[in-house]
Amino acid sequence: MSESFKKFIRKNNLCPVCLMKKLMASTKINVNGADRFNNGVALTPPMGWASWNLFRNNINENIIKEMAAAMKAAHLDELGYQYINVDDCWMSSVRDENGRLQGDLGTFPSGIKALVEAVNSYGLKMGIYTSNGTLTCEDLPSSLYHERTDAETFAEWGVEYFKYDFCHNEAIPTIAPEIEKILISRKGESEFLTLLAEDAELRGDAVILEDEKLTLSGKYITGLSNASGSAVFYDIDIPEDGEYTLTLGIRKTVRKDKYCEIIVNGDKTYALRFPGTKGPSREGRGQTTVHLKKGKNSFYIHNPIGSRMDSAAKQYQNMGKELMRATKKVAEETGRPEKPICFSICEWGINKPWKWGATAGNLWRTTPDIRPEWLSIIGIYEATVRLYEYAGPGNWNDPDMLEVGNGNLTDSENEAHFSLWCMLAAPLILGNDLRKFIKEDGCVDVNNKVLKVISNKKAIAINQDKLGVQCRRIKTNGITDVLVKPLTNREVAVCLLNKGNGKKDVSFSIKELTQLGFVDLPVSDRYTVHDIWENTTFVASDIINQNLNGHSVKLYKIQAMG
Repeated sequence: MSESFKKFIRKNNLCPVCLMKKLMASTKINVNGADRFNNGVALTPPMGWASWNLFRNNINENIIKEMAAAMKAAHLDELGYQYINVDDCWMSSVRDENGRLQGDLGTFPSGIKALVEAVNSYGLKMGIYTSNGTLTCEDLPSSLYHERTDAETFAEWGVEYFKYDFCHNEAIPTIAPEIEKILISRKGESEFLTLLAEDAELRGDAVILEDEKLTLSGKYITGLSNASGSAVFYDIDIPEDGEYTLTLGIRKTVRKDKYCEIIVNGDKTYALRFPGTKGPSREGRGQTTVHLKKGKNSFYIHNPIGSRMDSAAKQYQNMGKELMRATKKVAEETGRPEKPICFSICEWGINKPWKWGATAGNLWRTTPDIRPEWLSIIGIYEATVRLYEYAGPGNWNDPDMLEVGNGNLTDSENEAHFSLWCMLAAPLILGNDLRKFIKEDGCVDVNNKVLKVISNKKAIAINQDKLGVQCRRIKTNGITDVLVKPLTNREVAVCLLNKGNGKKDVSFSIKELTQLGFVDLPVSDRYTVHDIWENTTFVASDIINQNLNGHSVKLYKIQAMG
C-alpha cells in the first residue's frame, strides 16, 4: 500500500482492510478463505502415470492405451492410481478449422476424444498437457490467449487431469495505460456518454497530468502501473440493463505493452491489453464489452500486476477458472454428471507458486524437472520439505513425477524416493514402463522389485491419509533427517533418511513426538511401531535408533498402545 493511499485512508476516516477487500476482490489472494481453488477433486494427492519421464516426445495413442491396459492388469487402479496422463507432443502443429487443438494427425489419428474413451473403458481417467505460453516446451500450439477455447475443448473430450507448463510464457505487463477518457455506448450503437480523466477519484500513486496534444481535454490519468495506483469512476448513470461497449482513450507514449483491469460494480473484471506503440499519433484506444445495470454504476481501473509472480498467479488463476466454467458448461449442455479437471500447475517454482497456487489449481510444481538420479531427487526433496504449511486437501505441493524404476536408481533409492514423496503428501504420478509388470503369459510379475515399491499399500496409505498434512523435518545434521507426518486416528508416520553415501546412525524419541505442537500422538508407556518396508511390527517405549545405509530410509507408522 503506497503512502499516498494511506494518507487518503486516514484523511477520509476509512477502514483500510474493508476498503482493500472491496476494491481488490478480484485479485486478492486468501488461500485460507473463499479464494482457495476448490473443484472437489484431489482431496488426497493425485495418483497415476504420465508419459514424459519415460517417453519424452516419442509418444502415440497406442503407447497410451498400452499403459492404461498395463495399469489395469497390474491392479494399480485398486491401490488408487487412476490417471493416465499424456504429456507434451500429443498435439498437431496446427489447430483445426475452428481454432481448437487437435491430436497429432499421424501419431494420434483417432483423436483425443476417442483416446479418452479408450482410457475410460479401463475405469481410468485421462490427463492432458499444454503450456501457459505461446508454445509448449516442444514448440507446439499452446494455451496462452486460448484459455477458454482450450478449457472447453478438454471438457468436451472428457479429460479429467490437466498439466499446464510454463514454456514460452509471456508475462502480463506491469505498465498500465495512461487514460484520457472512457466512451460508453450500447453495443452496436454510437457513444452516448463520455467520462474524462478529471471525473475519476484517484488512489495510491495515480495522478492527473496535462498533454496539450490530447484532443478532448488535454488531461490524462497516470500512475496506475505496478499495482501502485487506481482510478474509480462513480455514479455512472445507465438508462437500462444490457451489454455496453467501453472504449478507453489512452495516451500513446510507451513502446512497451500495457495492461489494466476494469472492475465493474465491484463484481465482474474485464482485462485490457495494449500493444507497445510505434504509431505517429498521440492517442490510442482499447475496447471491451461489459454488462451494466440500469441506474448507478462504477468502474474501478488498475493494473494489479506488480511483478512476474503476480503475472504467473493471474494467468494460472484465469485458466483454473476457465476449467471450472468449462466442465460445468459441458455438464449442463449434455445432461451428464460434471467431470472436474484436476489442475496441475507446472511453473517450476520460479515465481513461488506455493504462495498463490492454492488460489489457482490443485497442485503446483515446486522445482524444475526431476531426473532419475539421487542428487536430483534429494535436491527436489530439500526444496519441497520446507513448504509444509502450503499443502492440504485439494491443493498440494508437487515435487514432480516419480522416477521410481527409471535410470539406474538402486532398490534402496527407489524405496527412499517413494517414501519421501509419500511423506511429502506429494502426487504419486508414476513415470516408468508399466508394461514391464506384466509377463508374456499376461500374469502380473509379483516379483518385480519396482512394482513392489509402488504398490506398497501401507506407504500409499501414508501418502493418501485424509488428514492431508505434509511432513515436517524435525531433526537434521545435513546428512541425516528425521521427518514426521501426522495421520488420522492420532497416529504418526516417521521417516529416517540417510542422504549420504556411507552408513549413518539416525535416532528419534517417540516421547518427544508427543510434545510436538502439530502432532496428536497420545502419551503412553508403549507404542506399536510398524516398519513399512520390512512389514514387521515391534513395541517401543521411546528411543528408536537405526544404522542406515547410504541413500536409504526407514519408514514407520506409530500408534499408542492401551
